[in-house]
Amino acid sequence: MGAAGLLTDEAEMASYAIDWRKRYSGRPLAVVRPASTHEVAEVIKICAETRTAVVPQGGNTGLQGGCITDASGTQVVLSTARMNRVRAIDPINNTITVEAGCVLAEVQRAAERAGRLFPLSLGAEGSATIGGNLSTNAGGTGVLRYGNTRDLALGLEVVLASGEVWEGLRGLRKDNTGYDLKHLFIGAEGTLGIITAAVMKLYPLPAARLAGIAAVASPADAIRLLEIAQRQSGDSLTGFEMFSDFCLALVLKHFSGTPAPFRARHPQYVLIEISDSRSEASGRSAIESVLAEGMEAGVVLDAVVAQSLAQVQGLWALRENITEAQAREGHNLKHDVSVPVSRIADFITATDAEVRRAYPGVRMVTFGHLGDGNLHYNVAGPDGMLPEAFVREAAGVSRIVHDSVARFNGSISAEHGLGQAKREEIRRYKSALELDLMRKVKSALDPLGIMNPGKVI
Repeated sequence: MGAAGLLTDEAEMASYAIDWRKRYSGRPLAVVRPASTHEVAEVIKICAETRTAVVPQGGNTGLQGGCITDASGTQVVLSTARMNRVRAIDPINNTITVEAGCVLAEVQRAAERAGRLFPLSLGAEGSATIGGNLSTNAGGTGVLRYGNTRDLALGLEVVLASGEVWEGLRGLRKDNTGYDLKHLFIGAEGTLGIITAAVMKLYPLPAARLAGIAAVASPADAIRLLEIAQRQSGDSLTGFEMFSDFCLALVLKHFSGTPAPFRARHPQYVLIEISDSRSEASGRSAIESVLAEGMEAGVVLDAVVAQSLAQVQGLWALRENITEAQAREGHNLKHDVSVPVSRIADFITATDAEVRRAYPGVRMVTFGHLGDGNLHYNVAGPDGMLPEAFVREAAGVSRIVHDSVARFNGSISAEHGLGQAKREEIRRYKSALELDLMRKVKSALDPLGIMNPGKVI
């Protein structure tokens, strides 16, 4: 591997041994940093021969401890950081072929330089990698229009647990020749093999991005506004995010100089983005029409529309800075859940009441991708209670939230994956048959159990 490809000193390995939220830490035997698919394959062959566990790691921005070793000192971290090339761009086929270590923001920029849009966008895009995005089936802000990472992938190159390389880099939108193997590895969090490259979909660059924020009285009114926006705008509606007034208060508190969108405070806010293929004027007319109908229907209490791209980015900052604002406020209990869009309002009402009955004084930090049913249902401790003390209530709070999710036919992990954080929890909500099928797939592809053990199942 060379000096740049192998780390064994504890100080050099320190940043690979702990997740960015400082919740999960391990003790790697070594960190290997291959620079090619061939090198990945050679490493995996050695690990298979010696039955050494391998934990793949991209940008280390995961939230469930999925890319952190255990504390045994016997597991190897395989970092894809040096595998960061854009191999090819085909503007006519609307595809880009990238290596797993490519940072998401760089993929976006490469696509833009070719006159195309790569629509996957999320808060950690400056450090998250495509391999990690695929391994967790990341969602982000554009799922409403473009789908999850799974929906953007056309082909994969994967190193299997045997060290063999599956060459599946096909840029085809139609290929009905048996099992679609790529979907086994997308969302598997490195437990079945290591994704080393991918062919991803591109789209034409929109002529204009327009955004606006609407103040609404409740999540139910936000859903009514979503119905209006979808009916009026169709596929041009690319973002529909909801966040509470408490979320906004945290952002205004911890990001000094951030302007409040309205003079008055309101219970809930909705961020709407429309991407127009024709012109800025057309997009502005579309978003203003949505907000106008919302006001006429008594759903929208107040609204503001961005007048420039800088203002669009400023409105998005109100939503995207919530996670960091929470971190600065102190520890809170995070839940990445999804429920059918039609049931979100009832879910929030019912779950808020249950959590508050059990833990009086708690503060709800609820926000998320309303258009696709994904809520970040986070709970902060009561005023005056040390955040570290409230974290000790994590199991009880999560049980209430996740049981409520199950009653509303939802999922306890919408876009962050299971990792090690929810590996045991998922057994409460998946059927025995479903778990057995997952174990059989794992056993077939990783019979030695060396691929990211202790994660997912």
